[in-house]
Amino acid sequence: MAVRQKGFSSPTDIQREVIPRLLSGDVDIIGQSQTGTGKTAAFALPIIEAIDPKIKAVQAIILTPTRELALQVSDEIKSLRGRKRVYVYAVYGGQPIGPQIRALERGTHVVVGTPGRVLDHIRRGTLDLSSVKFFILDEADRMLDMGFIDDIEAIFRETPRKKRVLMFSATMPPEIKRLARRYMGDYEVISVSSDELVPEMVDQEYIEVVPARKFTVLKKILDGNDDFYGIVFCATKRETRELSEKLRRAGYSAEALNGDMSQAARERTFWRFKTKRTRILVATDVAARGLDVQDISHIVNYSLPMTAEDYVHRIGRTGRMGKRGRAITFIMPGEFKRLRYIAQMAGVEIRKSELSEEIPREYRERYERGPSDGYRRNGRRNSRYPRNSRGYSKNSRGRW
Repeated sequence: MAVRQKGFSSPTDIQREVIPRLLSGDVDIIGQSQTGTGKTAAFALPIIEAIDPKIKAVQAIILTPTRELALQVSDEIKSLRGRKRVYVYAVYGGQPIGPQIRALERGTHVVVGTPGRVLDHIRRGTLDLSSVKFFILDEADRMLDMGFIDDIEAIFRETPRKKRVLMFSATMPPEIKRLARRYMGDYEVISVSSDELVPEMVDQEYIEVVPARKFTVLKKILDGNDDFYGIVFCATKRETRELSEKLRRAGYSAEALNGDMSQAARERTFWRFKTKRTRILVATDVAARGLDVQDISHIVNYSLPMTAEDYVHRIGRTGRMGKRGRAITFIMPGEFKRLRYIAQMAGVEIRKSELSEEIPREYRERYERGPSDGYRRNGRRNSRYPRNSRGYSKNSRGRW
Protein backbone atom coordinates (compact mmCIF):
# COMPACT_ATOMS: atom_id res chain seq x y z
CA MET A 1 0.00 0.00 0.00
CA ALA A 2 2.74 2.48 0.98
CA VAL A 3 4.62 1.68 -2.24
CA ARG A 4 1.53 2.39 -4.36
CA GLN A 5 0.94 5.63 -2.50
CA LYS A 6 4.49 6.68 -3.39
CA GLY A 7 3.54 6.34 -7.05
CA PHE A 8 5.80 3.37 -7.86
CA SER A 9 4.38 1.37 -10.76
CA SER A 10 7.43 -0.74 -11.65
CA PRO A 11 10.85 -1.25 -10.05
CA THR A 12 13.96 0.51 -11.28
CA ASP A 13 16.97 -1.51 -12.44
CA ILE A 14 18.71 -1.35 -9.07
CA GLN A 15 15.50 -2.29 -7.22
CA ARG A 16 14.84 -5.20 -9.57
CA GLU A 17 18.32 -6.60 -8.90
CA VAL A 18 18.76 -5.88 -5.18
CA ILE A 19 15.36 -6.53 -3.57
CA PRO A 20 15.03 -10.25 -4.47
CA ARG A 21 18.60 -10.93 -3.36
CA LEU A 22 18.06 -9.27 0.01
CA LEU A 23 14.78 -11.08 0.60
CA SER A 24 15.94 -14.55 -0.36
CA GLY A 25 19.72 -14.80 -0.17
CA ASP A 26 22.40 -14.30 2.42
CA VAL A 27 25.26 -12.79 0.40
CA ASP A 28 26.46 -9.25 0.91
CA ILE A 29 25.90 -6.72 -1.88
CA ILE A 30 27.73 -3.84 -3.53
CA GLY A 31 25.28 -1.83 -5.61
CA GLN A 32 26.60 0.64 -8.16
CA SER A 33 23.87 3.18 -8.65
CA GLN A 34 23.57 6.94 -9.01
CA THR A 35 21.48 9.18 -6.73
CA GLY A 36 17.90 9.29 -7.97
CA THR A 37 17.69 5.71 -9.29
CA GLY A 38 15.61 4.39 -6.41
CA LYS A 39 18.46 2.81 -4.45
CA THR A 40 17.01 3.87 -1.08
CA ALA A 41 13.86 1.85 -1.70
CA ALA A 42 16.06 -1.01 -2.95
CA PHE A 43 17.45 -1.57 0.53
CA ALA A 44 14.66 0.02 2.59
CA LEU A 45 11.84 -2.31 1.50
CA PRO A 46 13.67 -5.55 2.40
CA ILE A 47 14.82 -4.04 5.70
CA ILE A 48 11.27 -3.05 6.62
CA GLU A 49 10.15 -6.57 5.77
CA ALA A 50 12.88 -8.13 7.95
CA ILE A 51 12.49 -5.87 11.01
CA ASP A 52 10.81 -7.47 14.03
CA PRO A 53 8.81 -4.66 15.70
CA LYS A 54 8.61 -6.65 18.93
CA ILE A 55 12.37 -6.41 19.41
CA LYS A 56 13.13 -2.98 20.86
CA ALA A 57 16.67 -2.79 19.53
CA VAL A 58 18.53 -1.30 16.58
CA GLN A 59 18.28 -3.87 13.80
CA ALA A 60 19.66 -1.79 10.92
CA ILE A 61 22.34 0.90 10.81
CA ILE A 62 22.66 3.08 7.70
CA LEU A 63 25.65 5.40 7.33
CA THR A 64 25.53 8.42 5.00
CA PRO A 65 28.18 11.04 4.16
CA THR A 66 26.06 14.11 4.98
CA ARG A 67 23.35 15.25 7.36
CA GLU A 68 21.02 16.09 4.49
CA LEU A 69 21.24 12.61 3.05
CA ALA A 70 20.67 11.07 6.49
CA LEU A 71 17.43 13.03 6.82
CA GLN A 72 16.31 12.14 3.30
CA VAL A 73 16.99 8.42 3.75
CA SER A 74 15.21 8.46 7.12
CA ASP A 75 12.16 10.20 5.64
CA GLU A 76 12.10 7.81 2.68
CA ILE A 77 12.09 4.74 4.94
CA LYS A 78 9.30 6.24 7.05
CA SER A 79 7.23 6.81 3.93
CA LEU A 80 7.67 3.17 2.86
CA ARG A 81 6.91 1.42 6.16
CA GLY A 82 3.13 1.74 5.79
CA ARG A 83 1.32 0.58 8.92
CA LYS A 84 4.18 -1.53 10.19
CA ARG A 85 5.46 -0.14 13.48
CA VAL A 86 9.06 0.30 12.43
CA TYR A 87 10.73 3.20 14.22
CA VAL A 88 13.36 5.12 12.25
CA TYR A 89 15.57 7.89 13.55
CA ALA A 90 18.34 10.05 12.06
CA VAL A 91 21.39 11.10 14.09
CA TYR A 92 23.86 13.66 12.81
CA GLY A 93 26.09 16.49 13.95
CA GLY A 94 25.12 20.13 14.12
CA GLN A 95 22.09 19.36 16.29
CA PRO A 96 21.77 19.05 20.10
CA ILE A 97 22.59 15.52 21.16
CA GLY A 98 20.05 15.43 24.01
CA PRO A 99 16.92 14.84 21.87
CA GLN A 100 18.81 12.16 19.93
CA ILE A 101 19.74 10.35 23.14
CA ARG A 102 16.13 10.40 24.36
CA ALA A 103 14.87 9.08 21.00
CA LEU A 104 17.38 6.23 21.08
CA GLU A 105 16.44 5.38 24.66
CA ARG A 106 12.74 5.09 23.67
CA GLY A 107 13.65 2.40 21.17
CA THR A 108 14.56 2.65 17.49
CA HIS A 109 14.68 -0.15 14.91
CA VAL A 110 16.57 1.69 12.16
CA VAL A 111 19.24 4.32 12.77
CA VAL A 112 20.39 6.51 9.88
CA GLY A 113 23.34 8.76 10.56
CA THR A 114 26.65 10.32 9.72
CA PRO A 115 29.71 8.35 10.87
CA GLY A 116 30.94 10.96 13.35
CA ARG A 117 27.70 11.31 15.28
CA VAL A 118 26.99 7.56 15.20
CA LEU A 119 30.43 6.90 16.68
CA ASP A 120 29.83 9.61 19.29
CA HIS A 121 26.66 7.84 20.45
CA ILE A 122 28.45 4.50 20.57
CA ARG A 123 31.19 5.93 22.77
CA ARG A 124 28.62 7.58 25.05
CA GLY A 125 26.87 4.25 25.44
CA THR A 126 23.62 5.62 23.98
CA LEU A 127 23.69 3.48 20.83
CA ASP A 128 23.93 -0.31 20.97
CA LEU A 129 24.54 -2.11 17.68
CA SER A 130 24.78 -5.65 19.06
CA SER A 131 21.43 -6.64 17.50
CA VAL A 132 22.10 -5.22 14.03
CA LYS A 133 21.00 -7.42 11.11
CA PHE A 134 21.83 -4.93 8.33
CA PHE A 135 24.87 -2.69 7.99
CA ILE A 136 24.54 -0.28 5.06
CA LEU A 137 26.92 2.28 3.59
CA ASP A 138 25.05 4.72 1.36
CA GLU A 139 27.22 6.64 -1.12
CA ALA A 140 30.24 4.74 0.09
CA ASP A 141 32.61 6.31 -2.44
CA ARG A 142 31.88 9.77 -1.12
CA MET A 143 32.36 8.71 2.49
CA LEU A 144 35.79 7.34 1.61
CA ASP A 145 36.62 10.57 -0.24
CA MET A 146 35.64 12.53 2.87
CA GLY A 147 37.99 10.53 5.08
CA PHE A 148 35.41 8.56 7.08
CA ILE A 149 37.18 5.21 6.72
CA ASP A 150 38.45 5.09 10.33
CA ASP A 151 35.02 5.96 11.74
CA ILE A 152 33.34 3.38 9.51
CA GLU A 153 35.73 0.66 10.65
CA ALA A 154 35.24 1.60 14.31
CA ILE A 155 31.44 1.40 13.90
CA PHE A 156 31.71 -1.89 12.02
CA ARG A 157 33.58 -3.44 14.93
CA GLU A 158 30.60 -2.69 17.20
CA THR A 159 28.25 -4.84 15.13
CA PRO A 160 27.78 -8.63 15.36
CA ARG A 161 29.69 -10.93 13.05
CA LYS A 162 26.52 -12.34 11.52
CA LYS A 163 24.75 -9.62 9.52
CA ARG A 164 24.09 -8.47 5.96
CA VAL A 165 26.45 -5.80 4.65
CA LEU A 166 25.42 -3.55 1.78
CA MET A 167 27.38 -0.79 0.08
CA PHE A 168 25.91 1.57 -2.48
CA SER A 169 28.12 3.75 -4.63
CA ALA A 170 27.81 5.74 -7.84
CA THR A 171 31.37 4.82 -8.79
CA MET A 172 33.56 1.82 -8.07
CA PRO A 173 37.05 3.01 -7.07
CA PRO A 174 39.59 0.44 -5.83
CA GLU A 175 39.04 1.57 -2.23
CA ILE A 176 35.47 0.24 -2.33
CA LYS A 177 36.64 -3.24 -3.32
CA ARG A 178 39.39 -3.20 -0.69
CA LEU A 179 36.79 -2.32 1.95
CA ALA A 180 34.57 -5.13 0.68
CA ARG A 181 37.35 -7.72 0.86
CA ARG A 182 38.08 -6.67 4.42
CA TYR A 183 34.59 -6.47 5.90
CA MET A 184 32.22 -8.40 3.64
CA GLY A 185 31.84 -12.14 3.31
CA ASP A 186 30.66 -13.59 0.04
CA TYR A 187 29.51 -10.53 -1.85
CA GLU A 188 28.01 -9.76 -5.20
CA VAL A 189 28.51 -6.60 -7.26
CA ILE A 190 25.38 -5.29 -8.94
CA SER A 191 25.85 -2.56 -11.52
CA VAL A 192 22.90 -0.86 -13.16
CA SER A 193 23.15 0.10 -16.82
CA SER A 194 25.50 2.91 -17.75
CA ASP A 195 22.49 4.83 -19.03
CA GLU A 196 21.20 4.95 -15.50
CA LEU A 197 24.55 5.90 -13.99
CA VAL A 198 25.00 8.74 -16.47
CA PRO A 199 21.48 9.66 -17.61
CA GLU A 200 21.09 9.65 -21.37
CA MET A 201 18.50 12.42 -21.02
CA VAL A 202 21.21 14.93 -20.04
CA ASP A 203 22.57 17.24 -22.74
CA GLN A 204 26.20 17.92 -21.80
CA GLU A 205 28.24 20.85 -23.00
CA TYR A 206 31.18 22.99 -21.98
CA ILE A 207 31.89 26.70 -22.20
CA GLU A 208 35.44 28.00 -22.51
CA VAL A 209 35.71 31.37 -20.79
CA VAL A 210 38.23 33.44 -18.84
CA PRO A 211 37.46 34.01 -15.12
CA ALA A 212 36.59 37.69 -15.60
CA ARG A 213 33.75 36.71 -17.95
CA LYS A 214 32.28 33.75 -16.04
CA PHE A 215 29.57 35.68 -14.21
CA THR A 216 28.46 37.42 -17.41
CA VAL A 217 28.19 34.08 -19.21
CA LEU A 218 26.30 32.57 -16.28
CA LYS A 219 23.75 35.38 -16.49
CA LYS A 220 23.32 34.65 -20.20
CA ILE A 221 22.44 31.05 -19.31
CA LEU A 222 19.95 32.14 -16.65
CA ASP A 223 18.35 34.80 -18.83
CA GLY A 224 18.07 32.40 -21.75
CA ASN A 225 16.19 29.80 -19.70
CA ASP A 226 13.10 31.20 -17.98
CA ASP A 227 12.42 27.80 -16.41
CA PHE A 228 15.91 27.50 -14.90
CA TYR A 229 15.77 25.42 -11.72
CA GLY A 230 19.14 24.06 -10.87
CA ILE A 231 22.39 23.81 -8.96
CA VAL A 232 25.53 25.84 -9.65
CA PHE A 233 28.57 23.97 -8.32
CA CYS A 234 31.57 25.91 -7.02
CA ALA A 235 35.00 24.79 -5.86
CA THR A 236 35.03 26.51 -2.47
CA LYS A 237 32.67 27.61 0.29
CA ARG A 238 33.81 31.20 -0.16
CA GLU A 239 32.95 31.08 -3.86
CA THR A 240 29.40 29.88 -3.09
CA ARG A 241 28.85 32.84 -0.77
CA GLU A 242 30.29 35.39 -3.17
CA LEU A 243 28.51 34.04 -6.25
CA SER A 244 25.10 33.69 -4.57
CA GLU A 245 25.38 37.26 -3.27
CA LYS A 246 26.25 38.57 -6.75
CA LEU A 247 23.29 36.69 -8.21
CA ARG A 248 20.90 38.11 -5.61
CA ARG A 249 22.17 41.65 -6.24
CA ALA A 250 21.54 41.04 -9.95
CA GLY A 251 17.93 40.09 -9.18
CA TYR A 252 18.09 36.29 -9.30
CA SER A 253 16.53 33.90 -6.77
CA ALA A 254 19.72 32.29 -5.44
CA GLU A 255 21.06 30.93 -2.17
CA ALA A 256 24.34 29.36 -1.06
CA LEU A 257 24.67 25.93 0.52
CA ASN A 258 28.01 25.12 2.13
CA GLY A 259 29.55 23.42 5.13
CA ASP A 260 30.10 26.66 7.08
CA MET A 261 26.35 27.05 7.57
CA SER A 262 24.61 25.75 10.67
CA GLN A 263 22.52 22.63 10.26
CA ALA A 264 19.31 24.60 10.78
CA ALA A 265 20.31 27.12 8.11
CA ARG A 266 21.21 24.34 5.67
CA GLU A 267 17.87 22.62 6.22
CA ARG A 268 15.97 25.87 5.66
CA THR A 269 17.94 26.59 2.50
CA PHE A 270 17.38 23.10 1.14
CA TRP A 271 13.65 23.26 1.94
CA ARG A 272 13.28 26.57 0.06
CA PHE A 273 15.09 25.08 -2.93
CA LYS A 274 13.14 21.82 -2.88
CA THR A 275 9.83 23.72 -2.76
CA LYS A 276 11.08 26.02 -5.58
CA ARG A 277 10.95 29.16 -3.48
CA THR A 278 14.61 29.39 -4.46
CA ARG A 279 15.40 28.63 -8.08
CA ILE A 280 19.21 28.60 -7.97
CA LEU A 281 21.26 26.70 -5.40
CA VAL A 282 24.96 27.62 -5.33
CA ALA A 283 26.74 24.77 -3.60
CA THR A 284 29.93 22.84 -2.99
CA ASP A 285 30.15 19.12 -3.77
CA VAL A 286 30.18 18.14 -0.11
CA ALA A 287 27.23 20.32 0.93
CA ALA A 288 25.08 19.18 -1.99
CA ARG A 289 26.02 15.52 -1.62
CA GLY A 290 22.96 13.31 -1.55
CA LEU A 291 20.44 16.06 -2.28
CA ASP A 292 17.69 14.32 -4.19
CA VAL A 293 15.40 16.88 -5.83
CA GLN A 294 13.04 16.20 -8.69
CA ASP A 295 12.61 18.37 -11.81
CA ILE A 296 16.06 19.96 -11.78
CA SER A 297 16.49 21.44 -15.25
CA HIS A 298 20.15 22.52 -15.16
CA ILE A 299 23.44 21.66 -13.55
CA VAL A 300 26.17 24.29 -13.97
CA ASN A 301 29.75 23.38 -13.11
CA TYR A 302 30.99 26.90 -12.43
CA SER A 303 34.29 25.26 -11.55
CA LEU A 304 35.56 22.15 -13.33
CA PRO A 305 35.13 19.04 -11.12
CA MET A 306 38.30 17.45 -9.83
CA THR A 307 37.42 13.91 -10.91
CA ALA A 308 35.16 11.97 -13.25
CA GLU A 309 33.35 10.64 -10.16
CA ASP A 310 32.52 14.18 -9.06
CA TYR A 311 31.28 14.97 -12.56
CA VAL A 312 28.99 11.94 -12.60
CA HIS A 313 27.63 12.76 -9.15
CA ARG A 314 26.87 16.33 -10.20
CA ILE A 315 25.13 15.77 -13.51
CA GLY A 316 23.16 12.81 -12.16
CA ARG A 317 20.79 15.26 -10.46
CA THR A 318 19.13 16.26 -13.74
CA GLY A 319 17.63 14.37 -16.66
CA ARG A 320 15.39 12.16 -14.52
CA MET A 321 11.96 10.62 -14.84
CA GLY A 322 12.00 10.89 -18.64
CA LYS A 323 12.65 14.65 -18.63
CA ARG A 324 15.57 16.17 -20.46
CA GLY A 325 18.21 17.95 -18.44
CA ARG A 326 21.17 20.12 -19.26
CA ALA A 327 24.67 20.05 -17.74
CA ILE A 328 27.00 22.95 -18.52
CA THR A 329 30.65 22.99 -17.48
CA PHE A 330 32.79 26.13 -17.42
CA ILE A 331 36.44 25.64 -18.31
CA MET A 332 39.29 28.09 -18.54
CA PRO A 333 41.89 28.09 -21.30
CA GLY A 334 44.31 25.31 -20.42
CA GLU A 335 41.67 23.08 -18.80
CA PHE A 336 40.43 21.34 -21.93
CA LYS A 337 42.78 18.35 -21.52
CA ARG A 338 41.45 17.72 -18.02
CA LEU A 339 37.87 18.03 -19.26
CA ARG A 340 38.59 15.54 -22.03
CA TYR A 341 40.10 13.12 -19.50
CA ILE A 342 37.02 13.46 -17.26
CA ALA A 343 34.75 12.79 -20.24
CA GLN A 344 36.74 9.69 -21.22
CA MET A 345 36.73 8.30 -17.69
CA ALA A 346 32.99 8.98 -17.27
CA GLY A 347 32.21 7.55 -20.71
CA VAL A 348 30.32 10.63 -21.86
CA GLU A 349 30.44 13.10 -24.73
CA ILE A 350 30.60 16.79 -23.84
CA ARG A 351 30.14 19.12 -26.79
CA LYS A 352 31.32 22.70 -27.10
CA SER A 353 28.59 25.24 -26.33
CA GLU A 354 27.69 28.05 -28.65
CA LEU A 355 28.21 30.33 -25.65
CA SER A 356 31.95 29.60 -25.65
CA GLU A 357 33.89 32.78 -26.24
CA GLU A 358 36.78 33.45 -28.56
CA ILE A 359 39.90 33.51 -26.41
CA PRO A 360 42.63 35.92 -27.62
CA ARG A 361 45.87 34.14 -28.41
CA GLU A 362 47.88 35.92 -25.71
CA TYR A 363 45.29 34.91 -23.09
CA ARG A 364 45.37 31.30 -24.22
CA GLU A 365 49.16 31.11 -24.28
CA ARG A 366 49.33 32.49 -20.77
CA TYR A 367 46.79 30.04 -19.37
CA GLU A 368 48.28 27.05 -21.17
CA ARG A 369 51.62 27.83 -19.56
CA GLY A 370 49.83 27.58 -16.20
CA PRO A 371 47.39 29.98 -14.50
CA SER A 372 48.89 32.85 -12.57
CA ASP A 373 48.28 32.73 -8.85
CA GLY A 374 49.21 36.31 -8.12
CA TYR A 375 52.78 35.60 -6.98
CA ARG A 376 56.12 36.69 -8.39
CA ARG A 377 58.75 34.10 -9.19
CA ASN A 378 60.48 34.72 -5.88
CA GLY A 379 57.32 33.60 -4.09
CA ARG A 380 56.24 37.06 -2.90
CA ARG A 381 52.75 38.35 -3.55
CA ASN A 382 52.42 40.61 -6.58
CA SER A 383 50.30 43.20 -4.80
CA ARG A 384 50.27 45.61 -7.75
CA TYR A 385 47.53 43.60 -9.40
CA PRO A 386 44.14 42.76 -7.88
CA ARG A 387 42.99 39.15 -7.83
CA ASN A 388 39.62 37.81 -8.81
CA SER A 389 37.68 35.10 -6.94
CA ARG A 390 39.61 32.26 -8.60
CA GLY A 391 42.98 33.78 -7.76
CA TYR A 392 43.97 35.16 -11.17
CA SER A 393 45.54 38.62 -11.29
CA LYS A 394 44.88 41.35 -13.79
CA ASN A 395 47.83 43.41 -14.98
CA SER A 396 47.91 47.05 -16.00
CA ARG A 397 47.06 46.15 -19.60
CA GLY A 398 43.81 44.51 -18.55
CA ARG A 399 44.93 40.95 -19.18
CA TRP A 400 43.85 38.14 -16.88
